[in-house]
Amino acid sequence: MSNVGTLYGIGMGPGDPELITVKAFRILKESPVIAYPKKRSGSKSYALAISEQYINPLDKEMVGLIFPMTKDIATLEKQWNKTVETVNEYLTQGKDVAFVTEGDPMLYSTFIHMQRLVEELHPEVQIKVVPGISSVNGTAARMGLPLADGDDQVAIVPATNDADKMRKALVEHDCVVFIKVAKVLDMMIGILKELALVDKAAVVTKVTSEEERVWTDVEQLEGAELEYLTLMVVRK
Repeated sequence: MSNVGTLYGIGMGPGDPELITVKAFRILKESPVIAYPKKRSGSKSYALAISEQYINPLDKEMVGLIFPMTKDIATLEKQWNKTVETVNEYLTQGKDVAFVTEGDPMLYSTFIHMQRLVEELHPEVQIKVVPGISSVNGTAARMGLPLADGDDQVAIVPATNDADKMRKALVEHDCVVFIKVAKVLDMMIGILKELALVDKAAVVTKVTSEEERVWTDVEQLEGAELEYLTLMVVRK
């Protein structure tokens, strides 16, 4: 076991390269292998772009991992097993692998499934997680908006086209952060109108990064097509 490398899940924060921890910085420097989510389009992954502010890719073994955007179980299982084995090849050589992920590794992250599969298929591998600042926290700081105070209840909800569930989340909580909201933005704006909460909402894309966009008048976004990394925060 002592000859097996450690797998690190490293939270790289919401976008601003300065929003990583000292520990994340140290492990990036020390790890010989950097694994990162690779986009099929050829564009650079968000987490990789942040990590390259701190490392020289020429000094590391850079391992791009493609995660299929499909719900087909057979395709997912095949690709995921291939991905885990790719990472394990480096671990069995005694090399530590730092898997970088945007936000926090334990909050709606690709790393969660990676961790589960490695634990199942290669229980001898030690896994360590370095927390990161999520886009939720980044948005609260950027907007100067307390997510919860006193006995307030806050919810983090993946936005879906289930209008009843989205409405229920808004009714039952003092603050709701809807992540991945771009694909159902028009529906969400309609629900906000129904509940008279339009003026309590804001939409943010790529928070804290150089590409950040903020909208406090969400009605102007009806019909708009926004980036995948977009969230909506509603604070009553």
